Amino acid sequence: MTPILIIIHVAFCVALILIVLLQKGKGAGMGAAFGGSSQTVFGSAGATSFLHKVTTVVAIVFMLSSLGLSFFMGKRVTTSIMEDVSQPSIPAAERSEAPAQTGDTQKRP
Repeated sequence: MTPILIIIHVAFCVALILIVLLQKGKGAGMGAAFGGSSQTVFGSAGATSFLHKVTTVVAIVFMLSSLGLSFFMGKRVTTSIMEDVSQPSIPAAERSEAPAQTGDTQKRP
């Protein structure tokens, strides 16, 4: 299931990049940057174009595949190369002592 989801995710990622690059900008002039462009009810380009709708659908599928990947990858069983290594045991007498002094914490006359 996970490899199929990864393939879908990468395909929609590339599609989203290409669709966004195909769209033209809203306002390229300096006047548009300072609010000089005319705005209508639907914006300067009119009603929502087909390319904008496709971008929305591809973005939603991309987000859902991201969530799906995080869900499936989070349930993976992980192994460690350190499983067979034994921990050195510390005697109880050493553990109960005060921690070693660090730095310049000794009493001076």
